Amino acid sequence: MTEKKVTFFYVKQVKSTIARPKDQKATIKGMGLGKLNKIVKLADTPAARGMQQKVHHLTVVVDEAEYTAYTAK
Repeated sequence: MTEKKVTFFYVKQVKSTIARPKDQKATIKGMGLGKLNKIVKLADTPAARGMQQKVHHLTVVVDEAEYTAYTAK
């Protein structure tokens, strides 16, 4: 059997969900976000990329170095 290598990407919430539609709030929560400047590690799947695209105006994709610095607190 061949093993698939799982890749990840990192998403940071930079804007609030106040006064946003319910579906955008649910997407942010589904990604594991909810507070400003929180960074989460997501598997690089079409579903996760689609969620990030849906709320791209509230989030940014960051690099692994920023995620490592965030988790080292």
